[in-house]
Amino acid sequence: MTPEVATDTRRLFGLIALWGGAVATAAATGLYLAIPAMSVGPIIVAGVVVPFVAYRRSSRFQAVIATIGLRRLTTFHAWRIAAGAMFLWFMAHDRLPPLFARNAGWGDIAAGLLAMVVVMLPFSRARYFAFHLLGLLDLVDALAIGITYTLATDPRMEAIRVLPMALIPLFGVGVTGASHLIAFDLLRREHRATPVGRTALT
Repeated sequence: MTPEVATDTRRLFGLIALWGGAVATAAATGLYLAIPAMSVGPIIVAGVVVPFVAYRRSSRFQAVIATIGLRRLTTFHAWRIAAGAMFLWFMAHDRLPPLFARNAGWGDIAAGLLAMVVVMLPFSRARYFAFHLLGLLDLVDALAIGITYTLATDPRMEAIRVLPMALIPLFGVGVTGASHLIAFDLLRREHRATPVGRTALT
């Protein structure tokens, strides 16, 4: 890792930490409760799209991701096991709609466990692609169900706008969803045998 990439890596993780801190602050101060409930969905989607667009437009961002590599990027998804457990806990205490919490919870747990299996097996482009596709579809499914319950004005959906649950959809989903899209780009680069692609798969 060159000094420039090392510096950019620290900056990237610093920005991610600031993002998480900003979400926590907004949730703690009631900002998310003060905005229209239907604004939350677009905010979550923007949290996925904006980082990916920044990655695509920045060669320095791409160099950082190439250093991190696809294997570490995939290992990161193990955090979803804890997120899934939180969804199930909230469901058990009637603090989230059951269908939403069950699908999001078990989906995240399955994605986290699958990520661990994928990184322990010998590299397979198809296997990594399948994982990231399934992981992304799980996020889309949870978002769609969440929007449905929000449209139905289910009061239990307020839980995703306050701590600690707010950190999952308003921060964790953004980082996780963007990492899925970035992983597809890494796999595309590997398929086209670009130097960045070969480096990023380590």
